[in-house]
Amino acid sequence: MPQPELTKIAYKTLQYGKSIAGMAHKELSTKLMELLAPSAVPNLEPVSRELLLSLRKSIDQLEHQDWQDAERGIYSKAQLFEAPWLDWATRYPLVWLDLPSTWERRKINKIQDLPNEVDKNIYPDYYLQNFHHQTDGYLSNHSAGLYDLQVEILFNGTADAMRRRVLAPLKNGLQVFRSRKKSSIKVLDIATGTGRTLLQIQRSMPEIELLGIDLSLSYLRKANLSLNKQNGPLVQLIRGNAEALPFESSTIQGVTCVYLFHELPRYARENVLNECFRVIEPGGILVLADSIQLEDSPEFELVLSNFHKVFHEPFYKDYIHDDINYKLSTTGFENITSESFFMTRVWTAKKPLNPLKKTS
Repeated sequence: MPQPELTKIAYKTLQYGKSIAGMAHKELSTKLMELLAPSAVPNLEPVSRELLLSLRKSIDQLEHQDWQDAERGIYSKAQLFEAPWLDWATRYPLVWLDLPSTWERRKINKIQDLPNEVDKNIYPDYYLQNFHHQTDGYLSNHSAGLYDLQVEILFNGTADAMRRRVLAPLKNGLQVFRSRKKSSIKVLDIATGTGRTLLQIQRSMPEIELLGIDLSLSYLRKANLSLNKQNGPLVQLIRGNAEALPFESSTIQGVTCVYLFHELPRYARENVLNECFRVIEPGGILVLADSIQLEDSPEFELVLSNFHKVFHEPFYKDYIHDDINYKLSTTGFENITSESFFMTRVWTAKKPLNPLKKTS
């Protein structure tokens, strides 16, 4: 059998294994919650067999696109297999140990259970909560250590495949600057968290300058461990609020933002888009990836509703109704496109070469 076919089979086997593991974990943890903390069990609408089949088809389409992009050279096939497996295996028992505190917060709706040492004055109010009922919110090393594994479980092993959907439009959008030295091209990842998106970009575009910004020092420390442990350009990681980016206007050629907008109130989404527009150089690209919405994926309305019931996501119901295309347009962007991949929608938008909107 040719090597490419063996690699494809290995990829499909890996993804299938991750999917089974994710479903098994959720099934077992739910049964355990029903036994040990029944009052924490959310009241969910049952999911039909037809919807489950539709979800499986959507996952298959995502993985097909993931493989095709690797085939086209958007990123190497090696990236399809990259994950901190040993680290995740070590941390997996901690996910189970963390569940009782998660159930307790859900049971009594305790949504601001944050570390005592956190200086709450340096964060926006909307950030100071236990998103997903997660221990410490985003404000501890413990939380940062479990986050990537928890997200992989949540999305049945498709989280990295969904993140990689930003790479093709980002690469394509940066072509306008192809006459420049690659080392002079800057890409900023907003709300970079543990750096998984930046790592994907780093692997596929190793010569460009990468920057990441996030509100959490703990998550930035985690990102630094994976991004700056090898030879090559250093990734600059900055603690800051995306509503007031600490960069000069028109100095960044590409901006990515993954899984942030559904955790922002509407006014903050608008502020972030305004800041993205300001810092992007005319001709540059914004690639935004976040949850699917009702308008583009009405067949998954029940899934979106159940997600909101299971996890503490205070701005999610507003987000899934928010017209992001309209917001991008009124901010000043043009050539706006959007496409959905399983549970993720990806928007791309260009800053005009001669923008009418003030940028300073």
